[in-house]
Amino acid sequence: MKNPKSLLAAMVVAGASMASSFASAADIFELEVLDNSAHFGSTFAKDNSGQSFSDRFVFEVTNVPHDLDAIVSSIGRTAGMGLNITGLNVYQNDGSLVASGTSTQTGATDVWTVSTDNLALGSYYLGVSGQMAGDTGGSFGGAVMLAPVPEPATYGMLLGGLGLLGFMARRRKGIK
Repeated sequence: MKNPKSLLAAMVVAGASMASSFASAADIFELEVLDNSAHFGSTFAKDNSGQSFSDRFVFEVTNVPHDLDAIVSSIGRTAGMGLNITGLNVYQNDGSLVASGTSTQTGATDVWTVSTDNLALGSYYLGVSGQMAGDTGGSFGGAVMLAPVPEPATYGMLLGGLGLLGFMARRRKGIK
């Protein structure tokens, strides 16, 4: 080692650049959807006050279109502890916005919900964004529910069956 001061300076610069990557990196997680529902969340280390985060939770809609409802929340002893959620949205895999969530509660406890109807077959993700409120660390958790949308043929068969029942009842009444 010819110049240990240069090596030390390089290590300090590399460490500082890695420390600032917290705010710009988006963590991507695969949602394990079981029987049309799943849970998700993230935990963040202490000493990150003011840092922002953006997490993606990827899922697939297969076979038939689905309606989606999701909720996410975080809790702290006060509004200045833990983290603040600033968004919950549904996106297509290419990044285009499908549905924006709404905040239903802020402060020591943050709660966000999002709903969308008739998601077509394909890849989607839930985007959760926020900012660390204090140096205590923090976490958020949520749940998502996907409900299959009946195909139009299902309604046609239902109406046809009801019509057939009505016809049979009318015919029996005429025979007596």
